[in-house]
Amino acid sequence: MLNTAFEYVLPVIRGIQAGREYYVSMCPLRLLPKLFPLEQGETPPENRARRSLNRTRVPQITQYILDNPKSYTIPAITASIDADITFEPLGTEAEGRKVGRLRVPMDARFTINDGQHRRVAFESALKENPDLGYETIPLILFLDVGLKRSQQIFSDLNRYPVRSDPALNLLYDHRDRTAALGRGVYQQVEVFRTLTETERSHLSTRSGKLFILPHICQATLTLLADREGEPLEAQIQQAVDYWNAVSRQIPDWQLVLDRKVSAFEIRRDYLHTQAIVLIGLGAVGATLLRTYPDTWRDHLDPLRQVDWSRSNLEWEGRVIFKGQLSPGSNSVMRMTAYLKQRLNLPLTEEEKHLEQ
Repeated sequence: MLNTAFEYVLPVIRGIQAGREYYVSMCPLRLLPKLFPLEQGETPPENRARRSLNRTRVPQITQYILDNPKSYTIPAITASIDADITFEPLGTEAEGRKVGRLRVPMDARFTINDGQHRRVAFESALKENPDLGYETIPLILFLDVGLKRSQQIFSDLNRYPVRSDPALNLLYDHRDRTAALGRGVYQQVEVFRTLTETERSHLSTRSGKLFILPHICQATLTLLADREGEPLEAQIQQAVDYWNAVSRQIPDWQLVLDRKVSAFEIRRDYLHTQAIVLIGLGAVGATLLRTYPDTWRDHLDPLRQVDWSRSNLEWEGRVIFKGQLSPGSNSVMRMTAYLKQRLNLPLTEEEKHLEQ
């Protein structure tokens, strides 16, 4: 990458965007600190072309890299070069003219437009795992045309950020235990598989779904709170058995599954699709599995007798206040206490206090 003329020689692909040349290269991770030294001191925002470094973000990215050395995925760093550069194509034909070597003086100034936290995280990770230094990260390099243009590049890169929905993250995350549990339950419990929204963390008014994946995950995590040490597949199977048994005690879910009533009507008129109920059912299940490990199914029948309608006066002052459902942790605990009493299960001291 370095030659005797004191310059960097980067293998690159040349492209054109908005009438300007740019270059794509692969940078060995060990060279990131040298190419992109950290700025010393404080620079006013109007005199730089990126946000200030958020030190609290760096350890999270670093730990992600160190925890997943065989499967981490880090996107490209976008930067500007302030120097007189030379591009040497490898060929004379159309395709050959796009691939070549970029000669950059060693005193060139590289400015990161997007990716400074990645750069610092890799430097930190290299201290603990030097072998990472032989791996590479893509660089997208623009020719620097001054501060104003660099600031515009930063603005354009961050103009339309779209953060993926938590529901979709859970569906696609194959490392996280919570995601794996929720996904396993969602896929194997029929009522959840058919009636759970997995792309968004909210339901539109006319949605044909009853649940969202984050609530299924949270409720399942509550259910399995005492079983973290067990094999993942055993935990998933236990949760699937429990939620299948619960679904048989809530006929309204089956009515929507059979298309005999709309999901909209059920969500509008009943509470049993809400997070506080699902998490409460998860907490009740944890107590059942702990108290009656072999006969827990026999104790679920009272759920069928619960009046889940929003008009049930038992909810007022417990989870509904002035006609509005309260989604807070106290409401979850009150719902849990209510369900435990219906199933003749013991309350915790905190639950007893809330019920007084």
